Parts: sequence; C-alpha cells; structure tokens
Amino acid sequence: MRMKLKNFFGAVLTLLGMISLIYAAVMFANSTSGTHEVKASVIFAVLGLIFFGSGIGLIRTIGEKNTPE
Repeated sequence: MRMKLKNFFGAVLTLLGMISLIYAAVMFANSTSGTHEVKASVIFAVLGLIFFGSGIGLIRTIGEKNTPE
C-alpha cells in the first residue's frame, strides 16, 4: 500500500512539473517584453523543474527498490 501511494505521489509531482513547464513556455512565448511576465514565466519554469525532478526521482527510487536482484 505504501509503495502505491509513493508511486502515485511521484506521478502527480511529475505531471504537475510538466504542466508548469508547458505553462511557462506558453507564457514566455506570448510575453511582450514586460518584466513582470518574464519573471512569472521564470518562476513557473523553476517550480516545474523542481516538481518534475522530484517526481522522476521518487518514481526511480521506488522502482529500484521493487526490482529483484
């Protein structure tokens, strides 16, 4: 049960990271050289990278524990 919860949480973090990265790319592409818009897109990109990296790392460590040697 615990492994399924961690796997689910890793998938949710990864999905949130991907959504945040896509949103940051769209915001950056539609920005009109406004400092506020660029700052917001950079913040979304950094948060997206953090969520995506932690989600992938969590899924990877769970997968390594479940594989037989």
